[in-house]
Amino acid sequence: MQLTTRLPKRRLARPTRSARAERRPAPQQLDEASAARRAGGPEDSALYSCMCGYLFTAAVTTTVGCPHCGTEQAW
Repeated sequence: MQLTTRLPKRRLARPTRSARAERRPAPQQLDEASAARRAGGPEDSALYSCMCGYLFTAAVTTTVGCPHCGTEQAW
């Protein structure tokens, strides 16, 4: 009596042609990335809302002070 059955070895599945095309960035994406690098990279800024009701845009940091009332906004 045989307790186990040998399974045939499976070949590794090769990615299809469309899957390989998805991995490569589109030429337009390459142009946008290189243009952003030439411009100095993205500027990190966010829209903050204070408890006093003032909305302002400031650089992304761990604490930002409200320019209207001076209260610090922590993320």
